[in-house]
Amino acid sequence: MNQGVAQRTFTGHHMLFAMASFFAVVIAVNAVMATLASSRWSGLVVEDSYVASQEFNSKVSAIRAMAASGLSGNLSVSHEVVHYDIENRGGAPAMVQDVTLTFRRPVGDREDFQLVLTRKAEGRFEVEHHVPPGDWIVEILSRNRNETVMHEAIRVNIAEFGR
Repeated sequence: MNQGVAQRTFTGHHMLFAMASFFAVVIAVNAVMATLASSRWSGLVVEDSYVASQEFNSKVSAIRAMAASGLSGNLSVSHEVVHYDIENRGGAPAMVQDVTLTFRRPVGDREDFQLVLTRKAEGRFEVEHHVPPGDWIVEILSRNRNETVMHEAIRVNIAEFGR
């Protein structure tokens, strides 16, 4: 018989340690995932879903009227300047007094911001502002004499400049 080998047995204490370790890992992973999920996205789509549902038909009518007007816009972001051009169906600059852009992240609202563009020429607006790289949903509101003439939302990806 070999005297140098000690005989080990799997006891209840070993089983208790194994089970406690397993559940500790499961609970820790769930806690980390819940913390990340709640800190990344507010979950808020609209402030009040009932009010949003009541306004839906009027918003659809307004969007159809804007689409029929033939106005189109072009947003461009380069380095530290944001440009927006708006034109009529024939390509002539549109009669617009002010343009407001709202930049929203697709997930989360901590980095959202709004820009009021400066009119540089008829149908041409711009503002100097650094837009952080990544995906953005840009809501563009163009107004003439306090009346909305164009309202659109586009998704853009801003590349990190200098790469």
